[in-house]
Amino acid sequence: MNLNIKILEKVSLFSSMKAADIESILECLESQERVYGRNQCIIQGGDEVPALGIIIKGRVQVIREDILGNRMLVAGLGPADIFAESLASAGAKSSPVSVYANEEATILWLYIKRLVCTCSTSCHYHSLLIENLLQLLAKKNLYLNNRMELLSKRSIREKIIAFLLAEGKEKNSSSFDIAMNRNEMAEYLCVDRSAMSRELSKLQEEGIIQYRKNHFKILVDSQIMDYN
Repeated sequence: MNLNIKILEKVSLFSSMKAADIESILECLESQERVYGRNQCIIQGGDEVPALGIIIKGRVQVIREDILGNRMLVAGLGPADIFAESLASAGAKSSPVSVYANEEATILWLYIKRLVCTCSTSCHYHSLLIENLLQLLAKKNLYLNNRMELLSKRSIREKIIAFLLAEGKEKNSSSFDIAMNRNEMAEYLCVDRSAMSRELSKLQEEGIIQYRKNHFKILVDSQIMDYN
């Protein structure tokens, strides 16, 4: 089996589809694969976005930048993750975010017009593909709502706690790794890195968390942590 198909079987857009179905639909949709170098811009803010991207290899960052040059990390994504699906589905003429490759990345592009229109051969899996896309958009909406709730926290401490609780819940463990370095974490939380590092140290000194590099462990009950 093609290595790319193995990755695509993990992609939520192709949920409940067999490898042969995925191969057929990629041909039907006239998908395009492209390789980007490290730090290369994949989508520039202001660009029109007619296609959604699926990460086959590497990692990318979704960044929002304001007119003063301040950066906010919206999301860090890796193999089998999808980006720009909401923009492509909405027919966005100007992307509010930029997407960059953290490292050399292979992206599979699917053009949304071919995705949402029934093909001439009436593929039996096309309706399933549209259903999966709708579920994907609904999940993205929930993600953005949770993101807004995180950013609404007033203090750096509250943001850190909310972030770590969410990461632990997602991984179903009180001990977990995060896929961010300190700069990326600060950008994601929209806080100053030095201030964030000081607050992390305080939380560790108080016995609330324990961490080393990108590994974190929550040492207290989540309700107690949330209260603090």
